[in-house]
Amino acid sequence: MLHSHSESIVVLIDLQTRLMPAIHESASVVAQAVRLGRIAKGLDVPVIGTEQNPAALGENAKEIKDLCAMTVAKHHFDATADGLINALPEDRTRVVVAGCEAHVCVLQTAIGLLHRGLSVTVVIDAVGSRTIVDKDTAIARLRQAGADVATVEMVAFEWLRSSDHPRFHDMLALIK
Repeated sequence: MLHSHSESIVVLIDLQTRLMPAIHESASVVAQAVRLGRIAKGLDVPVIGTEQNPAALGENAKEIKDLCAMTVAKHHFDATADGLINALPEDRTRVVVAGCEAHVCVLQTAIGLLHRGLSVTVVIDAVGSRTIVDKDTAIARLRQAGADVATVEMVAFEWLRSSDHPRFHDMLALIK
């Protein structure tokens, strides 16, 4: 299903400073999540963050935190059990998810969102785990559960729909 920016919201999950050194290709994961967040903000798509047990794992990376209108602190791996649902605007039905770890908090949060009737897209180039096998297995499970899978560029171009979009040239600098 193609995305509409007017029905989308981005959720950036647990891109926390103390967790990132353990994540495979963490610099790329964070860079892609930042790119997704900047594109979203440029198209008026809300961005929300989550932090798993921030007292132990620290806050999200500053560049992530700066993109988020709000950040939900949580202890459940599924952020929908700790207030994420209340943070989502009611008019946004497609949740675009990125973050860490793919096989724990991203997986459980995405499944929680799906069980609540929301459409979920997992942005695979902005998702990470400590191991490749955990990330790949999580993506396979998410597909099986009904989540859509995309990349940052796929989501961006679907939000834009056309090179005639009034913000196309502004967004192109972030996309390319």
